[in-house]
Amino acid sequence: MRFILVDELTHLDPGKSVIGVKRIMAGEDYFRDHFPGFPVVPGVLLTEMMAQTAGKCLDAETPYRGKAMLAKIENAQFRQWVRPGDTVTVTCEVRVNRKSFAKASCSASVNAKEVAAAELFFAFLDSANLAPGYRDEVLENYLARRDSLTPAVPRSQTNEVPKS
Repeated sequence: MRFILVDELTHLDPGKSVIGVKRIMAGEDYFRDHFPGFPVVPGVLLTEMMAQTAGKCLDAETPYRGKAMLAKIENAQFRQWVRPGDTVTVTCEVRVNRKSFAKASCSASVNAKEVAAAELFFAFLDSANLAPGYRDEVLENYLARRDSLTPAVPRSQTNEVPKS
C-alpha cells in the first residue's frame, strides 16, 4: 500500500493555507478489512490525509527548517462515512507557525459536506534525517504547475535596472 494520501493540491499559500484532494478508489487495500460488506475509510487515514496536506503547506514555506511531521492530534472528530468512489477535499489553515513547531486547523469534506475535522500539532524533522533523494512529488507538481501559469513580468514593469 502506498501511503501518499493526497493526490493533488488545488490551492497553496505557503505557511498559511492549503487545499488538497484525495480520490478514494474502490481497490484501496484497507477496504478488505474495514469493514467487509460496508467499506469505509478509517478515521486514522482521514486524519493522516489532513496531516499530509497541512505538512505540504508548511514544507512549501521554509524547507530549510526541516520536514513537517505530525507530532500530536490535539482534537479530531468524524461526522460521516467516507466510502469508495468519494472525493475528499482537505482544507487546512495554519494557526500557529514558529521555527520549531506549527499548529493547523483542518477539515475534510465530501461534496461540500464536512466529514472530519482535526487540530494538528507539527514538529520539524531535520532534513538530514530524510532518505537521500527524498522528494515530495505532489508538492513539486503543484509548484511546477503554478510556476508555469505565472506570467513573466516585463522588465519595464519592475524596478530592475538593465545591466549594461
